[in-house]
Amino acid sequence: MIGVFVLAASLLMLEKMLRLFEFVSTEGGPVNVVFSMMLNLVPEYAGLAIPLGLMLGVLFAFRKLAVSSELDVMRAVGWSYLRLLRVPYLITLLLVGLNFAIVYYIQPQSRFAYEEMQFDLRSGALGASIKVGEFNTIEDRMALRIEESRDDGRQLMGIFARVADDNGQTLSITAREGRFLANQDDRNTIILRLLDGTQVHEVPTGTPRVLSFSQLDLPIDLPAIENFRGRGEDEREYILPELLKIGWNREVPKDTRAASVANFNYRMVEVVMMLLLPLLAVALAIPPKRSTSALGVFLSIVIVVAYHKVNQYGADVAALGRVDPYLALWGPFAALSAVIFWMFYQVAYVPGGQAIGFLEAIYAKIARQVRRLFGRRARLGRQEEDPGDEQRERIDSALPA
Repeated sequence: MIGVFVLAASLLMLEKMLRLFEFVSTEGGPVNVVFSMMLNLVPEYAGLAIPLGLMLGVLFAFRKLAVSSELDVMRAVGWSYLRLLRVPYLITLLLVGLNFAIVYYIQPQSRFAYEEMQFDLRSGALGASIKVGEFNTIEDRMALRIEESRDDGRQLMGIFARVADDNGQTLSITAREGRFLANQDDRNTIILRLLDGTQVHEVPTGTPRVLSFSQLDLPIDLPAIENFRGRGEDEREYILPELLKIGWNREVPKDTRAASVANFNYRMVEVVMMLLLPLLAVALAIPPKRSTSALGVFLSIVIVVAYHKVNQYGADVAALGRVDPYLALWGPFAALSAVIFWMFYQVAYVPGGQAIGFLEAIYAKIARQVRRLFGRRARLGRQEEDPGDEQRERIDSALPA
């Protein structure tokens, strides 16, 4: 179960990790920011990975018992499926509590932290660096270009800077190398120390002055960093009591109330559905007699992922006010619950019953046809490479003496 959870979370985060690496490299931020942002995404992906891990964990346990005929022995001594599900349901209750804690508080807080870190990266608060080989504009007054960066940005080579003021004066500077230094007197300013260069001072009514220098300290004003917005611009950043408070407040705009109610029901229906997953796992875990078909494993993954996506779509539509949130989210839950109870009843209480018996029959026919097709191709290939004795005799008889 833990292995499935780790695998599912890793696969879900892999594509996001590649996008974050591209985003951070484009913004010029430090690489370790990617892992901090990925850590804040874990609670969001856990909402799908935990039910999937629970589902497959219970399914593989019962499938192993069924394939080895141990399940038949347990049933023969009088143990019902409900009796066998006691321990899985204890584990389910623990995971339901964990998932509820995640959607109640951890997920909204981590999402807000992720958005804040993304904002800080864009604004430069996380130490975004000067882009090498490009013109960088600082507060619309200074243009800075650096040809090469060495020693993790401590040594800058091939520097060009152009500074303008409100009076129309401009200062153009080229230098062989330089480095950034902290200003102890003013934290809003840094010092760019330039070595071996030339500066050209231009004024609107005078002759430009050209000076050479061996060392020049150029103060650079740091751009002002805006404060990040408050939590709650997105309803996914609210904890559950806050969503209820907004949904019941008639003074709040209707679209905001609809989005809050939809998100609250989305979180709750995802948690409540976990209580039915052990029943679904048992119904899909038991293959037909004298069969080791893994069709139930494939269907379990499809059902869990598809139901999760249906809930996301229902929450988005309900947030727009087009459908009642209770119908959009609890309607699919009621339909899937009825199917799960029917499937479990077929396996647990109908003699010889199979929840997906017709699918197993279709799958077996397709598998036989595929094996027959590939077997026929393999036999034809062997005959072409090594003809049989009968063919050799016919070939020999056809040859002249």
